Amino acid sequence: MNLILFAGTIPIDSEDCDLNSDPTTMPIVTTSVLIDAPIDKVYAIARDNRSFPEFMDDVDSIEIVSEDGDTIVSDWVGRVPAFGLKIRWTQKDIWNQENRTCEFSQEKGDYDKMVGKWKFTEENDGTRFDSELEYEYSVPGLGPLVGRVIYSIVVKNMEGVLGAIKNRSETAS
Repeated sequence: MNLILFAGTIPIDSEDCDLNSDPTTMPIVTTSVLIDAPIDKVYAIARDNRSFPEFMDDVDSIEIVSEDGDTIVSDWVGRVPAFGLKIRWTQKDIWNQENRTCEFSQEKGDYDKMVGKWKFTEENDGTRFDSELEYEYSVPGLGPLVGRVIYSIVVKNMEGVLGAIKNRSETAS
């Protein structure tokens, strides 16, 4: 399925936005956006997660726990405004400058499991930013309805992340 989703007023192309009908399968959110900025600039902004709280509404704080070359471990605090909740997790990012990718995973935190990949490619004199996120978040006894609500929140969050990086890349000097 290929849908056009919106983060604010920024269009974002999203695929695979169906909830899996099998409750044992982790949902996957795949989003993509074209950015009118050079790949090196977009990649540098995406890699600088310390600055995310400055321009991402749903990120309260990010604290770097360790940094070893292209591997960064950081503690995140995010918000889910619709429910007045804070989400906390420790994330490990492995950046690959040559392939322009970042593979990330939650080491501990509020999700049962969270893994994903960002990929940056040159396209149409700009940058294509692809994101894939696979997650598991279970609420015992509350079933598929809560799963759909959580899925919707995760989709909105990923739209917001890509949209914020797009906006920052296109407006930052």
